[in-house]
Amino acid sequence: MRVKTKIGLATGMLVLLCLVIAYAFRPEIGAFLFERGIERNLDRDVVAELPEGLHVGLCGTGSPMPNPERAGPCNIVLAGDQMFVVDIGEGGGRNIALMGFDAGEIDAVYLTHLHSDHFDGMGPLQLVYWVRGAHTSPLKVVGPVGTETVVEGLNIAYSIDDSYRIAHHGETIVPPTGGGSEARTFRLPGASQTIHDEDGLRIVAFAVDHSPVEPAVGYRFDYKGRSLCISGDTSRSANLERVCEGVDLLVHEALQPELVRKLAGALQDRDDENAAQIMRDVIDYHSSPSEAAQSADATSARMLVLSHIVPRMPSSLLYPAFLGDAESYYDRPIVVGEDGMMFSLPAGNKEIERSNLL
Repeated sequence: MRVKTKIGLATGMLVLLCLVIAYAFRPEIGAFLFERGIERNLDRDVVAELPEGLHVGLCGTGSPMPNPERAGPCNIVLAGDQMFVVDIGEGGGRNIALMGFDAGEIDAVYLTHLHSDHFDGMGPLQLVYWVRGAHTSPLKVVGPVGTETVVEGLNIAYSIDDSYRIAHHGETIVPPTGGGSEARTFRLPGASQTIHDEDGLRIVAFAVDHSPVEPAVGYRFDYKGRSLCISGDTSRSANLERVCEGVDLLVHEALQPELVRKLAGALQDRDDENAAQIMRDVIDYHSSPSEAAQSADATSARMLVLSHIVPRMPSSLLYPAFLGDAESYYDRPIVVGEDGMMFSLPAGNKEIERSNLL
């Protein structure tokens, strides 16, 4: 017992001494840890670690509803040396950086439609794109008719801030011609149209039903035998099911109507009629998880990823209630998307690799 007691006392004294030393040298320890963190983060090259193929990262899986766990709608798509962002909701640019991607390398932003929650992260993204890449041309923003109005407004709003950046950092770091965004709009002559076909990557825009929001589109990406579709906001869409036939991965928006009705009822009980009516209204132009699953089944997609999650899901324990009976319509994997998830479709096989970058 005496030996054990002495060992215990010695151990206790050693721990106490370590705590005293750590407290006394906490500025130095903090600086050391900070420097190590800088080295680790700056040496990180997520793109170089990805296999050759097609990839999509979820930089935002939320909705206009306040949600600390999810940024607004945002997807980052990579194919070879090409990098695109599909929709850029609030907080999406932050997540792009936190996931390890360089916003200065983005080739273009694609907008599915012009609901504000799908572009209200554009301002911060176009600023980072400009200053990180020292670009001499603005960020390209591709979208349906009306995109030019959104881009013009954002450019006006950021014009004063742009002048400050140039004055502070100089024209070499932030070239005056590179600030803001440049709209590239398109009209669909029919139900779908190829809008990009370069370096082996084909992007098709297709019409979806988000009425009264018109036009509204989704996008299909094909690269080296792999494919994915991003639905945008839509009720169940036969056109999506046609265009996305045979894709490896379907990223589809999802709203659980039963849970939204419960939320509307709770608001009604508290005499918040305006908010309650908004909750009732949003149900009719979105897809339920079950409808998204039916679309995934109709396309024979190999995996379904749900995004633009409504209502807020603060815990994965709520996912079964959110999914409802979706799994009865689709017998392949269904993933409730979360910010930071990455899905890789390597060229030359049929695998779908999944990771988390946050």
